[in-house]
Parts: sequence; structure tokens; C-alpha cells
Amino acid sequence: MAQTVCMPDLSDRPLACFREKVFKFNRSILYHAWTSGLDTWFAAKGSVLMNVEVNAPFFFETAFKPEGADKESRHPHYGRFLKLVENQLIELTWVTGAGGTEGAETVVRIEMHDVENEVLLRVTHAGFRDEKSKDIHQYAWGFVLDKLAEDLEKKYSKLN
Repeated sequence: MAQTVCMPDLSDRPLACFREKVFKFNRSILYHAWTSGLDTWFAAKGSVLMNVEVNAPFFFETAFKPEGADKESRHPHYGRFLKLVENQLIELTWVTGAGGTEGAETVVRIEMHDVENEVLLRVTHAGFRDEKSKDIHQYAWGFVLDKLAEDLEKKYSKLN
């Protein structure tokens, strides 16, 4: 029996952003990084509560120390999985607070496409209420993809 998934209504929040990056790692490695490996490169250690299943809710925090700050700030992220196609697609809701999605349930779609001997990873983030929030995420997703590439490079260069 097919599981019913309640998709967020984004009709009154049409703003979206996207980022793409080409990776030399296969889709299986990238899929794993976004599902069971999130706390190795993105989420704060020990903060991930996640079952990788459609309709399953998740929680994690990111930690960031702005330049000149005395301590790092932690940012909670909540959501649920909408679609999972192993090694191809992850779609999930994404809710953060002030300075993030401002409490709006947005949708993040992570697609992986083979391009010659590499993988094009595209992140689309939709459902923003205003340009400011969209622009913050446009910038942040570039940083996140660069961080993922850096982490994978360190991890897999040790194996060679």
C-alpha cells in the first residue's frame, strides 16, 4: 500500500533558490553523506535524530562561530522526508527559526545526476516568504556544498 505524504503548500511562498556543484564521488557516497552521514560534515556532532524513511521526522543542529564571536551559535533544523530514491533524490521539508526559514516549512530537493565520470549535485530550496531569507539560503547552500566537497576529499583521499 502506498504511503500518503502531505506535501507543504508553497503557493503563498513562491521564492526559491538553487545551487549546483560537480563532485568526483559517486552518487552512493553523496546519498550516504546526506542521509546517514550528516553529522560527519554538516550537523553538530551528536545532534542528529533521523530515520531515513518517507514521512519520518528528523532533527539536527548546526553550529557556527561567526568571526569575532566569543562562542558558537547553534541552529536547530526540523523536517520530514517527502521522497527518497536511493542514490538519486532526497526531498525533505526544512524548518529553521530566526535568520533561517523564519519558521516556514520549506522544501529542499537534492538531486544527483551523472555527468561523464562525475556527479552533478543540485540543491533546490523552495518556499521562502521573502527575498532576504531566499538570499541568505542561496549563499549558505554554496558554503554547504563546498564544505561537503572538502569533507569528502579529506575522507576519501586518506583511503588512496
